[in-house]
Amino acid sequence: MANVQATTLRIATFNVSMEALNYSEHKRGEAANVSTNTLANALASDHQQIKNIAEIIQRVNPDIILLNEFDYLNDNNQALKHFISHYLNKSQHDQKAIEFPYFYQGPVNTGINSGLDLDGDGVKGKLPGDGYGYGHFPGHFGMAILSKYPIDIDNIRSFQHFKWHDMPNALMPMDPATNKPWYSKDVWQKLRLSSKSHWDVPVMVNGKAIHVLASHPTPPVFDGPEDRNGKRNHDEIRFWQDYISANKASYIYDDNGQTGGIKANQAFVLLGDLNATTVDGNAIKTGIASLLNNPKIQDVMPQSQAGKLHKPDNINAKNHTSNWGMRVDYVLASVLGLTVNDSGIFWPLENEETYRLIKDRKASSDHRLVWLELELEVKD
Repeated sequence: MANVQATTLRIATFNVSMEALNYSEHKRGEAANVSTNTLANALASDHQQIKNIAEIIQRVNPDIILLNEFDYLNDNNQALKHFISHYLNKSQHDQKAIEFPYFYQGPVNTGINSGLDLDGDGVKGKLPGDGYGYGHFPGHFGMAILSKYPIDIDNIRSFQHFKWHDMPNALMPMDPATNKPWYSKDVWQKLRLSSKSHWDVPVMVNGKAIHVLASHPTPPVFDGPEDRNGKRNHDEIRFWQDYISANKASYIYDDNGQTGGIKANQAFVLLGDLNATTVDGNAIKTGIASLLNNPKIQDVMPQSQAGKLHKPDNINAKNHTSNWGMRVDYVLASVLGLTVNDSGIFWPLENEETYRLIKDRKASSDHRLVWLELELEVKD
């Protein structure tokens, strides 16, 4: 008879704002003097904001963490390695250094020039609006996964190139003035679903795979009455709903041509800045609501007292994960194979010494780190 052992894991997501615009005085839509060197230069400068981000991660001490908005520089992961070795591997403010010997950072759609007119300004191939995802250069607003456990690199599935029109019943943006499709036929045939990417990254924990399902859907704003970003956000979230549902996943194909979704017997954690909530904001709420209500997912709704006090008139504020007052960052465990023991949002109260780490968006990020503590059953 097999022995069953329990392994405790802490898994987190954190939009760290380690993207080029964060290190320049810039507002969205303005011309920006940013490049692929911007993050690398900030990392090389012993940057206090980055040190604060590293301290937050050290304090929470996750075993696996997804970093949203960490620029992918196509530099053989040198920027990510520098962050690990010069910030996380070094004690910040007397915290214990943290080791992540395994990591994954792949390409994303942001800043990849489509050569098309995606933003409707009449000009083709002009960044950032005509990137397959909004970005000033390829890899802008990228993602990265850090892990204390081995990552099964050979079996990672990415869905960067999946076409939006290949999703059955996709929410095609329509021009309400003409009742015609907002995108031309040519654009709609070429447009990718993921504004960054969707990843299925298996992490091996004592011989058992935990599938980390990572993404960062587009914000459902910065568009017009056609709601092209809102509909894309909905369908980027719906992708995961279909991916974990065996009877809905047959249409899905990954970047290597493999079809279908996750296998029925595989445990997973779905996480990232989903830019949507069921109660606030401009998202099409049926997308995130369907995901959170999926019977294969357990949503324990992490909370913080500081978030509640930050927006005292909002009854949902205890679950907020952003300083503007919304729940947008999620760590969702599968019912299969995982038990949630604890959860939290790193959001210190104003009278706590660590409040300095989140007092404003330049202290660390305008998002909060969200984590789950999970128990994984492993049979030996």
